[in-house]
Amino acid sequence: MIDVLVVGGGNAALCAALMARESGASVLMLESAPREWRGGNSMHVRNLRCMHDAPQDVLQDAYPEEEFWQDLLKVTGGATDEQLARLVIRASSTCRDWMRRHGVHFQPSLAGTLHLSRTNAFFMGGGKALVNAYYRSAQKLGVQVRYDSPVDALELEGDRFVAARAGGERIEARSCVLACGGFESNREWLREAWGQNERGEWPADNFLIRGTRFNQGVLLRHMIDAGADIIGDPSQSHCVAIDARAPLYDGGIVTRVDCVSLGVMLNRDARRFYDEGEDFWPKRYAIWGRLVAQQPGQIGYCIIDNKALGRFMPPVFPGVRADTLPELARALGLDETAFMRTLEDFNAACRPGTFDHTVLDDCATAGLAPPKTHWARPIDTPPFLGYALRPGITFTYLGLKTNEDAAVHVGGRPSGNLFVAGEMMAGNVLGQGYTAGVGMSIGTAFGRLAGSRAAAAALREGVHAAA
Repeated sequence: MIDVLVVGGGNAALCAALMARESGASVLMLESAPREWRGGNSMHVRNLRCMHDAPQDVLQDAYPEEEFWQDLLKVTGGATDEQLARLVIRASSTCRDWMRRHGVHFQPSLAGTLHLSRTNAFFMGGGKALVNAYYRSAQKLGVQVRYDSPVDALELEGDRFVAARAGGERIEARSCVLACGGFESNREWLREAWGQNERGEWPADNFLIRGTRFNQGVLLRHMIDAGADIIGDPSQSHCVAIDARAPLYDGGIVTRVDCVSLGVMLNRDARRFYDEGEDFWPKRYAIWGRLVAQQPGQIGYCIIDNKALGRFMPPVFPGVRADTLPELARALGLDETAFMRTLEDFNAACRPGTFDHTVLDDCATAGLAPPKTHWARPIDTPPFLGYALRPGITFTYLGLKTNEDAAVHVGGRPSGNLFVAGEMMAGNVLGQGYTAGVGMSIGTAFGRLAGSRAAAAALREGVHAAA
């Protein structure tokens, strides 16, 4: 019998498999995707948010525990488990040497990466290089990997794992780690979670999925039906405003449009609907998908002028360009009169200040609702650019409740041999909101933790069986 079964194939699953194998357990990993699509959403990541008390190789200055915690507290609005959040934060300070031993390389942040050089360590080659490095290390260590192997159900005795069912096959193991993501690729479940709005629209019908098409939430639904304790709001997710021309699945990070804080955001009626300058972009980019989802037709339009060019990471699709604002309104299909009224009101409300996109500057509007509290400059210098944006779901926050041992809870009791990691439990830390790189912090911390706990549980059971 295998010691540890790992269900999933992304960062958290790989961390669990590697830790379990390093602990002396035999490991089988089941990845639902084919080999060429392995890695889940981790293929699309760029960096890891890291606590550090002093400069460390690619990380500048210091990013202490309390600042990391306050950043997380602010974006979640308090919807986080402090004990588990601090576990993640502390683990983020010590994981990179382990990651390097498994072939992951880091690089300094590049120009235009949103001032993350102090808080986030970037992966050389991005998420695909990280995933490939882990798979190579897993192969060397003797981890068995099976692709095209979606798990349909688990066999449980109370809160204990007995076996997994993949198609018609029954796979027994002494312990199990669930790390197979949320339900963001399940269109029907997204529709159910978001429902119908007051305009009679089904918002989820207009969502794009930034990541893998294979996160259907099959095991999450199975565990909920089996009585596992859950946490999180099914409508909450890592949801980013992305280019409306992005593909339905796997658009990844290049479809994100990062110039929102440098311009204005309009809805289909050419009206502004939120403060574009509320906070630094890495702390606020993941609110814009949800904000756009609440607008008519689930679409928004980011409008900038020539002064913004060169100050943000260019997206994969070029913006719609025009020499005048009325021309831009027509090119975007927006009502020209409403568009010009909004832009003229905004421009008139901008107060002189010292523009500095690296700090919370004093460039703000006055007498405007909603205000723009920082980086407010008139949109008046051609050429003008506009980007049509849709909600882009990365991963959902509804997940399995867990504890400091990464155990799945059933009926309020932690399981002794069933563990969870990654997006499938991220809602314990992320009740809402997001800050750049924290998903990788959660997946790495709980992946490693779940793998080591699963190995210990399996080896104990093996000893008892032998006796």
